[in-house]
Amino acid sequence: ELADGIVAPTRCVVLELVKRDRGAWEYLLKSQFKPPDTEITTRAFLDIAIGDDPPARMEIGLYGNQAPKTVDNFRQLCTGEKGVGAAGKPLHYEGSSFHRIIPGFMLQGGDFTNGDGTGGESIYGGKFDDEVGGFAVKHNRAGLLSMANSGPDTNGSQFFITVAETPWLDGKHVVFGEVTSGMDVVKAVESVGDAEGKPSKPVVIAACGVLD
Repeated sequence: ELADGIVAPTRCVVLELVKRDRGAWEYLLKSQFKPPDTEITTRAFLDIAIGDDPPARMEIGLYGNQAPKTVDNFRQLCTGEKGVGAAGKPLHYEGSSFHRIIPGFMLQGGDFTNGDGTGGESIYGGKFDDEVGGFAVKHNRAGLLSMANSGPDTNGSQFFITVAETPWLDGKHVVFGEVTSGMDVVKAVESVGDAEGKPSKPVVIAACGVLD
């Protein structure tokens, strides 16, 4: 089915060529359901400081088989290994904030250029396309890591973490990981948000990197 012009790839479609008894060839269309590959291939961490509190760690497992380009973008933005981007800012999440926090919905961050949701930059130089593999993973629970965007194929550096099931985002945002440790940190961040998304305290990524 189409969702705002995007096909949610929940099925792998296979064409099979079959020879019949009378010598005629026919194409048989077969649909085979293939579950998404959510094996964790890389582990990253975000040390989150809320207001004046000391940083607390959130660990994230990344689905490198399902969305390799998206995962590599997030990984390198955690390490800062790419250096400075086109906007003249380090391509690094360290020091950036969670600028939009809506209880019962999600926590959004990753805008290290403007800090307000209007900026951000990928390691690929600007925006990059949606990986359809990430659409196969559903927003069906809290703790999922997904790309924020402004429409199809507009991925940069901004991401969000779900704090509830959000099925209306399926087929529109690429899911590429999950929180594996530190859901208490997720809940603490959620607690300083409001219905408008404005945090009551600064929520900053004090440090970040890769664990393996």
